[in-house]
Amino acid sequence: MRGQLLKSVFSLMITLFCLGSLLTTLVWYMVDNNNVEPQRPSPQKKSAPQPTDPCKGCREIIDKVIGRYSQTWKKQEDNYQKFRSQLSSKCHGFDKAIITQANTPVGFKIVYDGEKRRSLQVTPEIFGTFAKEHPFPNKTWETCAVVGNGGILANSSCGNMIDSAQFVMRCNLPPLENNYEKHVGIKTDLVTANPSILLEKYGALMGRRRPFVESLQSYGDSLLLLPAFSYGHNTPVCLRAVYTIEDFNSPTRPIFFNPEYLQKLAGFWRSQGLRAVRLSTGIIMASLALEHCANVHLYGFWPFSNHPHGLHALTNHYYDDRQTKTKFHAMPAEFELLLQLHSQGVLRLHLGDCAPGEK
Repeated sequence: MRGQLLKSVFSLMITLFCLGSLLTTLVWYMVDNNNVEPQRPSPQKKSAPQPTDPCKGCREIIDKVIGRYSQTWKKQEDNYQKFRSQLSSKCHGFDKAIITQANTPVGFKIVYDGEKRRSLQVTPEIFGTFAKEHPFPNKTWETCAVVGNGGILANSSCGNMIDSAQFVMRCNLPPLENNYEKHVGIKTDLVTANPSILLEKYGALMGRRRPFVESLQSYGDSLLLLPAFSYGHNTPVCLRAVYTIEDFNSPTRPIFFNPEYLQKLAGFWRSQGLRAVRLSTGIIMASLALEHCANVHLYGFWPFSNHPHGLHALTNHYYDDRQTKTKFHAMPAEFELLLQLHSQGVLRLHLGDCAPGEK
């Protein structure tokens, strides 16, 4: 009996102790909430960067680029002629850039520039898809605009400047409508189409093909430049693009890159110090322009994720933020070479907004 009483007293003491602890905790909690603001995350620890934050490690690089770019630009005719002569003697863009019925006859063996062990013998059917004559006149245009798709073009107001060029080249079927005209222009003399776009956007043209033809309308009767012979898997889809254009009576004029030219062009840029798995469409088109144009202007070429003026964040393209295969192309290295040519007065890069009336 006595033992049972001791157990009951002991249990009561334990209960009172627990209640007392809970009551003390509750009192301290109330006092703490009445006298101290609730703890908030420090602004410095936010995971999302502010729009004006420079990309990691980019501020110093961008400052150096702008330091070189901000010097007054003037065309250096001697430098331009020297570089153009080097490019032409190595790559022969006037004659070799585009496959024609004159330079690639029936029976000719085409060697793929991306798969050098793969070749294709030209059949009469394939021969019929080649340009009957070289699409570029054997002369030099006065001004050419090569328009990349970088996010730097967004809200740039460069449309009028781009459209004022005598010949306008665009890359990879970019959208021009839906309020983009003011910033990127509408004039198009030549536009490229990466086969991956035909695969992803238009189902490799294996089903309904009208959407593809309708997407070409904004480019008018421009040349559509296709790399049909870079890789073996590109050939069928590029040929289907040609047949689709013919079947729907589109005014677009399809032409093919000559893989021999692309091989020589890659070798030329390697001799200039460029190391890349593949040249980007942008530097290929800039190279083509340098052989065919007296004055070459580049727009939308900017490999960084922040704007050079103000460092605000940029999307990857002016129309979306889809990322490219960064290891496939050496974009910053290509840009460095183009910036060197800008500094030497060989071509002109346009970075940032365009002023009204600027040329």
